[in-house]
Amino acid sequence: MNFEFAGATKVIFGPGRSREAGGLATRFGNKALLVCGRSTERAEVVEESLRAQGIEYVRFEAGREPTLDIVSRAASLAGEEACNMVVAVGGGSVIDTGKAAAALSTNPEDPLEYLEVIGGGNPLTAAPLPFLALPTTAGTGSEVTRNAVISSPNHGVKVSLRSPFMYPAIALVDPLLTLSLPPALTAATGLDALTQLIEPFLSIKANPLTDALCREGLARARTALPSAFRRGQDRRAREDMCLASLFSGLALANAGLGAVHGFAGPLGGMIDAAHGAICAALLTPVARANLKALRARDPGSPRLARFDELGRLLTADPEADAGDAVFWLENLCDALKVPPLKTLGLAEKDFSAAVVGAKRANSMKGNPIPLTDDELFSIIEAAY
Repeated sequence: MNFEFAGATKVIFGPGRSREAGGLATRFGNKALLVCGRSTERAEVVEESLRAQGIEYVRFEAGREPTLDIVSRAASLAGEEACNMVVAVGGGSVIDTGKAAAALSTNPEDPLEYLEVIGGGNPLTAAPLPFLALPTTAGTGSEVTRNAVISSPNHGVKVSLRSPFMYPAIALVDPLLTLSLPPALTAATGLDALTQLIEPFLSIKANPLTDALCREGLARARTALPSAFRRGQDRRAREDMCLASLFSGLALANAGLGAVHGFAGPLGGMIDAAHGAICAALLTPVARANLKALRARDPGSPRLARFDELGRLLTADPEADAGDAVFWLENLCDALKVPPLKTLGLAEKDFSAAVVGAKRANSMKGNPIPLTDDELFSIIEAAY
């Protein structure tokens, strides 16, 4: 058995620990690029902590999912202001913006030189600025991954800027920062985290360390996600979802993903919808298609046995199997009011382009079985 495992240099977890941001940042310098979302309320505690430690900062608002233009502007601002670190407080888009800005500020070539699929895919040559990530949603796990997902409107696709250098120096996870998330955002981000536990668990690149993270994360998310959706101030549920999201980021960074994220990249470039919402719409159709394909073409696959275990993890029923996993996911998505791709802006004329994009996506490499074009079309049709 051979595998490798990597993650953020340091992970700090606990309610209220965002107040430690300033003290932790002092080891990196005295001026930060502070990346946050449109609402700065959840960043206030971090700003206070930075000021208390005498750290200057310049704020960059990342109010939407990152594009080439947004990350380039953020990187330029960090350079112009002589920032010696980047601190990001927000959801996955904000953290990805900060992560990309930290990388591009020290690697000044055209960003396309470093991007996968649409660019050169060249490695970064210089270490990024030190990066501190404070997530305010429980979904992407971006605080412990080595890539930033960036949209290129000109190419109509989302792709990754990826490097082993890009793991955050510190992931500071404070569940209190997620208490104000509204139900719809709780559902979309939470289902993204759930997907990122399921896909690495079923991945052909899974290993014992990622398996352990996925099992623990799934056991927590199973009850915590519905509770956080119904009762946003449920601190135990919010804490469990932050752990599930953290574990999902560590798992996907080391075991890969699958067809849900294979589709999510191209679809994210085609429609103006949040990544989590796209993943949520695809989750059950992909699970159903994978199960059908495994049973038909590879009934002896160890991935099928793993799928049966997924059923037991999700239902807490020792007699459950893969079919029960799909049924449970379908009921959960119904309960969380997941919108279909049609309402997220996808048009039927774009199905073929979505399938072509998914087949090229890096994430598809971890899927438990290769899917045919017909099977990929059936996923889009079912999610529509």
